[in-house]
Amino acid sequence: MRYEKKSTILTTNVGFKSWDEVFQDPKIANAILDRVLHHATVVNIIGDSYRIKDHLERDN
Repeated sequence: MRYEKKSTILTTNVGFKSWDEVFQDPKIANAILDRVLHHATVVNIIGDSYRIKDHLERDN
């Protein structure tokens, strides 16, 4: 019912190439990625985590 009608945001710290290790089956991982990435916009964020940065500042 949601398909192509609403937005969905998925976040992960696991790269697409490692999904077969997470799901323990490359065919399952590829099927999931195929469906998730269809009509998707992928935003890669490179850099340190803001949560880690804030945590480290509090410890000092």
